[in-house]
Amino acid sequence: MSKVEEFEELRPLLFSIAYRILGSVGEAEDAVQETWLRFDGSPARPRSARAFLAATVTRVSIDVLRSARVRREEYVGPWLPEPLLGDPYEDPARSAELADSVSMAALLLLERLSPLERAVFVLREVFGFGFDEVASAVGRSEAACRQLLVRARRHMEAGRPRFEAVREEREELASRFFDALREGDVAGLRDLLAADVSMVGDGGGKAPQLARAVVGAENVARLLASVFPRLARVDVTFEPHEVNGEPGAIFRDRDGRVLHTLALDVLDGRIQTIRSVINPDKLGHVGPVADAWAIDREVRRAHRPTR
Repeated sequence: MSKVEEFEELRPLLFSIAYRILGSVGEAEDAVQETWLRFDGSPARPRSARAFLAATVTRVSIDVLRSARVRREEYVGPWLPEPLLGDPYEDPARSAELADSVSMAALLLLERLSPLERAVFVLREVFGFGFDEVASAVGRSEAACRQLLVRARRHMEAGRPRFEAVREEREELASRFFDALREGDVAGLRDLLAADVSMVGDGGGKAPQLARAVVGAENVARLLASVFPRLARVDVTFEPHEVNGEPGAIFRDRDGRVLHTLALDVLDGRIQTIRSVINPDKLGHVGPVADAWAIDREVRRAHRPTR
């Protein structure tokens, strides 16, 4: 294999590692590109391209994450990961770990970890790298990596829900949710929501967004049932689509441009959290992005009572 062929074969794995460490599609793609430049510029061929490239993309991602954390502290409103419509890496032996680790809920739990804890957890727990490979990637001893993993597991397990929904149950619940959303059916929506459901929007100060999380089945149901019919009047549509391995949807304007994504966190037979990403900086990889401010103005005009 040439270097290019070797790298391209491993690109899905490298992106998947970087995305889980960074929570950003754009930053993950940049980290993978930087990894290629270092691999291409290396005079010697490593004994294991997989180990070398995984270690390199991890180091690059850790450096990016450390600087990104400063920016996230100054972020306007709630911060959510960039939506991922499909994980390019597949491994049947680790399908459960891969699916669980890419959800919005899991990525937000990973945000609580230090960059080193996050990298060790991703490499070892999600992708099954040996401790020798993990230690080489993060520049720590194997013993230190074991301790980092213990702390990371403790944080992750403390934040995980006690019950998980099977895939078929999530999809059936999501189908009913989107039917009720189309109809503006408050009662239908309310029946699908957990009592303490929360709805969170990420606009980053660059698009209209919720002032704060909306909490409670009644409040969330009424908000959803009032907002979507208004959007529909200005030809906003949505298509159900898996988002970060969870049931979700992509909302588009009349020209097909992406307005925002929605992801549903389904647990114990109810929707626990609804997360919407409308920040245009986080949607460019999904497709051409709509002007959310213009749509907001159009909605307000269409809703204004006539005299």
